[in-house]
This record gives sequence, C-alpha cells and structure tokens, in this order.
Amino acid sequence: MKISARNQLKGSVVSITRGAVNADVLIKIDGGAEIVSQITTDSVDRLSLAIGKSCYAIIKASSIMVGTQD
Repeated sequence: MKISARNQLKGSVVSITRGAVNADVLIKIDGGAEIVSQITTDSVDRLSLAIGKSCYAIIKASSIMVGTQD
C-alpha cells in the first residue's frame, strides 16, 4: 500500500459499533493510544475488519484546530 498521507498510525481493531449506514471503529495504536474512525458499514465489510485485525489509521488533514476551556 502506497499513499500520500504521512500520518499513518499502525494498530489493531478493538471494537466495531455498527449503525444503519456508518460504523465506529476503535483502533488501538501501537504504543497504547486509541483512536475512533467513523466509516461506512460497506467499508467495514470490504476491508474485512474484525476484532484483532491489524490496520492503519490514516490521517489526512489540511489543518488541525486547537482549543482551551479558559
């Protein structure tokens, strides 16, 4: 797999919560952090995602906002 996004975080699927159209996929990143990705249920099936399967969280963004609660 070759892609242009530089933020590729390797991990494994911890849980999949399916909805009618989308699913929340919880990924445990190597190192222990967790990240949730919302993708279509069709994508979950096409990628054959399952608990424990190795995967990548790929982040492509033109900006990241920062906020505080002062």
